[in-house]
Amino acid sequence: MRRFLLAGLFLFPMTGFAAETAETAATAPAPAAAAAQAGTGMAAQLGQLALGLLLVVGLIFLLAWLLRRVQQLGPRGGQVIKLVASQALGPRDRLVLVQVGGEQILLGLSAGRITPLHVLKEPVPQADAEVASPEFAQRLMELLGKDKH
Repeated sequence: MRRFLLAGLFLFPMTGFAAETAETAATAPAPAAAAAQAGTGMAAQLGQLALGLLLVVGLIFLLAWLLRRVQQLGPRGGQVIKLVASQALGPRDRLVLVQVGGEQILLGLSAGRITPLHVLKEPVPQADAEVASPEFAQRLMELLGKDKH
């Protein structure tokens, strides 16, 4: 403690230090004005913090959006390996039917392991998604009470 006190005496001679404190005391604002300035200073700091936070969050969303857009630009139709079907067997196990060129392979996927189960001689026909018939849509509307006739 004495070392810090002695270092302070050598760094700030009494004459210059006393003159500075007298000037600051004369120009210092009243306690009420100082509290008002501290309040506006705190509000300004909070506003600046919120603005910075919004800027960082906005930048994260912008980069995520750009990443999705860039991934979609890759060649989709020219892929050699296609996923035909997938069936979950459990929380970590699933069967996957993959088409490589003109050949289809049934794979078993488990935690940390991919096992080829069967190479199909004839490709499995791919059924396109069935479109709902107009009768189904009409019947659904009747059930929901939206159709008045």
